[in-house]
This record gives sequence, structure tokens and C-alpha cells, in this order.
Amino acid sequence: MTLTTLEVAAIPRIGHDEAMVLAETEFTRMVDLLRQLSTEEWQRQTVCELWDVRAMVAHVLGMAEAQASVRQFAHDFRAARRRKGGLMIDAMTSTQVRDRAQLTPEQLVHRLGDVAPRAVRARRRTPAVVRWGVRMKQDPPFDDHRWPYAYLVDIVFTRDTWVHRLDICRATGREMVLTPEHDCRLVADVAAEWARRHGQPFTLILTGVAGGEWGSGLAGERIELDALDFCWTLAGRAPGAGLLGTIVPF
Repeated sequence: MTLTTLEVAAIPRIGHDEAMVLAETEFTRMVDLLRQLSTEEWQRQTVCELWDVRAMVAHVLGMAEAQASVRQFAHDFRAARRRKGGLMIDAMTSTQVRDRAQLTPEQLVHRLGDVAPRAVRARRRTPAVVRWGVRMKQDPPFDDHRWPYAYLVDIVFTRDTWVHRLDICRATGREMVLTPEHDCRLVADVAAEWARRHGQPFTLILTGVAGGEWGSGLAGERIELDALDFCWTLAGRAPGAGLLGTIVPF
């Protein structure tokens, strides 16, 4: 670590109130991006091999509608439980995409813009006893954990939208809209969780608008790369060597 490196353990965890501000901003940025896409860009292949941009947005919409409605969430969950093999999350996202296959890009954007405020409102109003009392079993490689529902409501749901915004920007060659107060906060939270998961000393230098410099311990691996590439790797979009092989949920 250097004099300019911040101790990663000092990164504050994202609380519920702050999480809802981040969620609202992320939905807004996603909708703004989608409104700019051309007809051809909606057909571009994404890093997720089964999805073009239109299918990815159908998933984002499906996830937002599940956040806004217990009935919709239950529908997706029941459909996923009827799967024959494979992961629960893959079956659930497949259901979301299939159920919205007939929507045009314009309809997808309109519905996402309509449901996003309701999704955030439902998440904001989730009682603390539910957020912290309900524990959810996960698919591999996180199947040894039972995440509190708060982790999904406050962290993972927003990370999912954020990383898919990155996916779409990279698929279409567009610059991702980034600001320190929003994107750096999300990336710092990812870095802090990544550090907790591997538990090793390191120095991490992330460049770009969303970047920062953090470390732990007096020795260990020194990693320097763009902040978006860091998250891209930890989300499983690219292979990671050394400590970058530690996957973080998105």
C-alpha cells in the first residue's frame, strides 16, 4: 500500500436509504441509454451468449417488474422451480425473456420507465424484518451462502442493472455514462466485497471515472486496471488471474 491508498475495510457499506438512491439513479440511466439505441443496436449480440440487446433488456424489465410485484416474482419463481436441471437463476431469467419476447423495443423501454419507480418504491418499503429475516439459498458458486433478502434489495438488484448497462454499452460501442458519486460508489462497494471474499493482502488501483485506490495489508498482489474492466472480470465476463479470479455477485 502507498500513502494514497485507502484501507479497503474503511469503505462504508451501502445502507438501505443510500441503496434506494443508487437504484433510482441506475434505472434512470438505463432508460436514458435504451432510448438512444438504433434499431440495429437492439439486435447486437451481448457478452451473454444467449442474449442480444433486446433479450437482455427483456430480462432487465422482467427483474424490475418482479421487484415491483410480489405476484410477478412468484410467477417467475414458480416457473423456475419447474425447470429440468440447470440453475434456478438461469431458469428465472429465461422465463423473464420468454414472457416478453413479443414486446417491441419501444414497448420494452416504455414499460421499464413505467415500472422502475414502482420497483424502487417496493424495495424501499420492504420492512427490515423481511430484509434481514428472510434468507435465500443461492446457485453455485454461492451455494454455501444463504443471503439475507436485504443483500438482493439493496445491492444485487442494482448491480444487475448496472452491469447490464455496461454489457449494452460494450455491445453497441457506446460510452457508459459515469459519475464519481454514483458509479464510483458502486465500484467501491464491489471492491470491498471482493476483498472480504478473498481475504488476502493486496493493492488495487482502478482507473477511470469510477475508479479509486484501495488496499489491505503490507504486501500482496498489486492490481491495476480500468474500473469497468475490474467489474467486468469479477462478474464473470472475462477470466481473471490471481485475486481477480474471485467472483462477486452481480
